[in-house]
Amino acid sequence: MAAVIEQKEIVKGGSFLIEERTPAEIFTPEDFNEEHRMIAETTRQFMDAEVVPRIDELENKDWKLARELVKKGAELGLVGANIPEEYDGLGLDQTSGALIAENLGRSASFATTLGAQSGIGLMPIVYFGTEAAKKKYLPQIAAGDLITAYALTEAGSGSDAMAAKATAKLSDDGKEYVLNGEKMFITNGGFADIYIVFAKVDGDKFTAFIVERQEGCQPGAEEHKMGIKGSSTTPLILADAKAPVENLLGEVGKGHKIAFNILNIGRFKLGAMCLGGMKVALTYSVRYANERQQFGKSISAFGAIKSKLGEMAIRTWIGEAMIYRTLGLIEAGLAAVGDSKDMDARLKAIEEYAAECSIIKVALSEYCDYITDEMVQIYGGYGYSADYPAERAYRDTRINRIFEGTNEINRMLIPGRLMKAAMSGRLALLPAAQALMDEILSPSMASFDTDESLLATEQKLAQNAKKVALMTLGTAAQKYMMGLAEQQEILMGVADIIMDAYAMESAILRTLKLARAQGEDSAARYIDMTRVFCNDAVERIEMHAKNTLAAMAEGDELRTLLAALRRFTKMTPTNTVALRQRIAGAMIEANRYVY
Repeated sequence: MAAVIEQKEIVKGGSFLIEERTPAEIFTPEDFNEEHRMIAETTRQFMDAEVVPRIDELENKDWKLARELVKKGAELGLVGANIPEEYDGLGLDQTSGALIAENLGRSASFATTLGAQSGIGLMPIVYFGTEAAKKKYLPQIAAGDLITAYALTEAGSGSDAMAAKATAKLSDDGKEYVLNGEKMFITNGGFADIYIVFAKVDGDKFTAFIVERQEGCQPGAEEHKMGIKGSSTTPLILADAKAPVENLLGEVGKGHKIAFNILNIGRFKLGAMCLGGMKVALTYSVRYANERQQFGKSISAFGAIKSKLGEMAIRTWIGEAMIYRTLGLIEAGLAAVGDSKDMDARLKAIEEYAAECSIIKVALSEYCDYITDEMVQIYGGYGYSADYPAERAYRDTRINRIFEGTNEINRMLIPGRLMKAAMSGRLALLPAAQALMDEILSPSMASFDTDESLLATEQKLAQNAKKVALMTLGTAAQKYMMGLAEQQEILMGVADIIMDAYAMESAILRTLKLARAQGEDSAARYIDMTRVFCNDAVERIEMHAKNTLAAMAEGDELRTLLAALRRFTKMTPTNTVALRQRIAGAMIEANRYVY
């Protein structure tokens, strides 16, 4: 069970832009219960003892070993965590699933393998399978006896999934569907036993099926990949493959509902996997910096290296705050459903936070890229050598910006989802945007007050960051109206502002919660990280807003908007040099990531 958070009512997805939350209302890693900590530790021990020592064997495509490791992980409950108990699963909450994903991230290749087994290759059956299919497949998947895979992408349909060419036709006797076509980039493709396959019934009704491996459903040759070489990635060739009617997932013609909803779960789990990799990469970086001697001392003593380590820690800790804040929202929504068997209502509860899931996916995958890039730089020439861990980490992390919908697609989804909620009346975004425009056009605008409480300045900056997001999104909606979806550069610029605003607020709320529980002195390093992040985030927000507003307005309108932007982003710079040094110092002393 998730820890109880003080929420009087279910928080609407995207409402962080127009509502203020208190520290007590958000879920943070400090709220993990004993069950959460136990499943996280179990996963970590399994990865460190069973998987990490055998990465080289996996990268040599030892799929027998991969199956054995999946089986061992399944015996510990790592596959069945989110499978209902009536199908031999553990029935744990989504936070437990994310903690498993985070610790799987200690090995990117195996995280990909087990992630598909317990995520996109499993969840469509849990949420959309017939009762017959659930009874047949779920216990075997939970036990690790059946390996799953997810087959959506085709050579001509990646982000545009609905352009798929694979077909399915009901047999004359009405007992089975016959599928034909070819799928691409199938994780676990080379050794999976069952595939979640998307095809068009009668050539036009996009539909999902469970297809067992058979003569007419066979993988093609392994892809030669840049990274995650220890995971299997193949095409899937469908040549009159048979799927009995009870293997239909959901309804005919409603496959998009399955594809898009399952991706929401996949996105926050991918963010968690990235987090796990970031923590490992940072610990390796700290240890190497302490060991490496140059000019008569450890390179960790140099300011340039401390700056890198400090920033790496900041992004890791704040990424963690964002992930588990979002999980807290999802858990509260699921708890409100009541009936654990009402899968449609449960999916809707998760879908409510689709924008937040996309934020997690984009932010964490890019934070992870930043950290592994800096890891290579800290290792110097050795970072480019396959004999050291930085090289593999650098290659492995690059796929995360493509997995689960590219970051470009997810950037456009963030404001797109918010506008959809606004247009349906579920989110009072448009009235808030209009009120903000009235504020901008009024003779006087709100300014910083004399509040000297903890992080008061940062709280004001976060509030103003949300105003900038509203201002740019509102301007875009007014200018382009129904054509907004076609303005990709505008949407991506707005998304970057929204993401930083969400990150700022998540960091502030987590830090305030820690300070109230532990005292300001004990929370000092978290206060430092929040101040550095907010300082730098405002600078990024100002840049993105300038470029986005200049693309939409000109003349007096642009001058008015830019004047408002200057007010919203006005701040006294923080001494980030000293703060990053302090943040790095704690890790250098401990010789590992300590936050």
